[in-house]
Amino acid sequence: MFRSVRHMIYDLIEWRSQILSGTLPQDELKELKKKVTAKIDYGNRILDLDLVVRDEDGNILDPEQTSTISLFRAHEIASKQVEERLQEEKSQKQNIDINRQAKFAATPSFALFVNLKNVVCKIGEDAEVLMSLYDPLESKFISENYLVRWSSCGLPKDLDRLHNLRAVFTDLGSKDLKREKISFVCQIVRVGRMELRDNNTRKLTSGLRRPFGVAGNSLC
Repeated sequence: MFRSVRHMIYDLIEWRSQILSGTLPQDELKELKKKVTAKIDYGNRILDLDLVVRDEDGNILDPEQTSTISLFRAHEIASKQVEERLQEEKSQKQNIDINRQAKFAATPSFALFVNLKNVVCKIGEDAEVLMSLYDPLESKFISENYLVRWSSCGLPKDLDRLHNLRAVFTDLGSKDLKREKISFVCQIVRVGRMELRDNNTRKLTSGLRRPFGVAGNSLC
């Protein structure tokens, strides 16, 4: 509802600017005013507000100078036009949904785009961030890992890829879409000493890969 009203307000602002510009011919100006009044009446209808009764030129009828019968007939015409617009919008939406479903069904494979913004995790050493797709019912991963090497400074090891950590999981076919559940799993592996508290240089180790954390989010 918010998005629909926002789009209508944007249209009204644009049309108002065209009307105030004074550059439109009389016939185009008349048609534009009709579009404005039709948009306002449609917006009032979907917001359950009062219907404003207008004449053929889009001007609001004055109840002091218009008979009751004329007001009633004008109200009937306005209600009919708004209902026709609602039915037209509903039909267009259904057609769009049908076309999307048909296109979706005809597509042989699908892809998932991932954009890594940041890793907010106090690790203390270098780490490897692995992202993959997982089927929790079959208890197995259904994709390869997307690997990002993260430094102890809180930045990617490859600074050239800063703000450009993107990956696409491709070739997700109809079999994958039929899975009851698919989860997006992120694993963090610490790379460094055996123990973070190991300050003794004689016992100091390096380059050891130790599981540090894991997070998951259900996609479907």
